[in-house]
Amino acid sequence: MTPIPHEFAIGGVYMPPLLVAGLFGIIAAVVTARLLNRYRLSRYLFYPPLVLLAMMIIYTVLFGTFIIGA
Repeated sequence: MTPIPHEFAIGGVYMPPLLVAGLFGIIAAVVTARLLNRYRLSRYLFYPPLVLLAMMIIYTVLFGTFIIGA
């Protein structure tokens, strides 16, 4: 069993795990939104900016739970 990291050291700068998960969540949500726009699937959504925000939160929680917390 590996302990949960308290911070990540990237280039000598310490970052909290939630910040790293948030960055990965934002990147994944933007990629997903671009794919939805490219294949014109976002036209079926009521308010796409709110869906982008929801995807950011969902991806951040998923990355924080399964990647960072593992």
